[in-house]
Amino acid sequence: MDSYSIIVVAEETAPVRRFEIRKDFVRRLAWCAGVGALLLTVCLGDYIRVRIAYSELGRLRVEVARQRGEIESFDATLNGVRSTLANIGEFERKVRIIANLPGSAATGGEEVSEVGVDSPEPEPQLGGSGASVPVEAPLPDAASERQSRIEVGSDEPLIVAWRRGAEQLGELASFQEHSLGELVDRLESKRAHLASTPAIWPTKGWLTSRFGTRISPFTNQKQFHAGIDIAGERGTDVVAPAQGKVVFSGNRGPLGKSIIIDHGYGVRTQYGHGDDLYVKTGETVQRGQRIATLGNTGRSTGPHLHYVVEVKGKAVNPLDYIFD
Repeated sequence: MDSYSIIVVAEETAPVRRFEIRKDFVRRLAWCAGVGALLLTVCLGDYIRVRIAYSELGRLRVEVARQRGEIESFDATLNGVRSTLANIGEFERKVRIIANLPGSAATGGEEVSEVGVDSPEPEPQLGGSGASVPVEAPLPDAASERQSRIEVGSDEPLIVAWRRGAEQLGELASFQEHSLGELVDRLESKRAHLASTPAIWPTKGWLTSRFGTRISPFTNQKQFHAGIDIAGERGTDVVAPAQGKVVFSGNRGPLGKSIIIDHGYGVRTQYGHGDDLYVKTGETVQRGQRIATLGNTGRSTGPHLHYVVEVKGKAVNPLDYIFD
């Protein structure tokens, strides 16, 4: 027979119903059902795998986010260490300068002459260009050159670069530790010298003109500025940055009321454009002692202090002799 017969009897009195189904149709139907079941099984398996992978992906995302936070924290810490070591190097450079120890990198002095009393002195320009005191003036030195060699390269794997940077930071830290230990040993024998070496800001205000060549506000020509200008309110205290002996107190023409202190060891400091002078020639002063008030005397466009540091008769950058 080529077909199957299906007889349906509902009730005794109901007519009998007979259905004929071809065998090849049943075979096709069974084959389709099998294929459908197989496809359903495959799809179900893929769905389960996708769900598992998605769950794993979510876990990996959380882990990646955590690791990214740790990496950013490590990077910030590494940058902080670099900054700290750079500051230590700058501090060491200044200590070597004021203590006259080997390895110092002082700037200025060889070709410098003070802005004299017979020539117009450049004055500070008050306004937005001034920097608030205190201000550091970073200068190139051996430590900063070492620092420049520990920057992470952009063309190498991040972890490798960090490892290299950490190793170089360790070497730099060891060098700084040894160098600062040497400084401590040598400075023990230089206490008197240090007490007589300028080391603090002479007044409060705004640093409006730095040491070096600039355009004169009076002549509009280039002129070497042998000190720094600190602008502030008239009457602000001016203090001695170290112990020493007053060798001049009076009027110096364009510099107005001025004071010169000899600190010994070839170091002198000068203070121009004062208002009231509280010390006289011949007096001995101590670090932090009030010697004058900030004023506007002499050739000046506004209240400020003209501060000069000389070493062995040559002007040097006063910012190298300021620590606070």
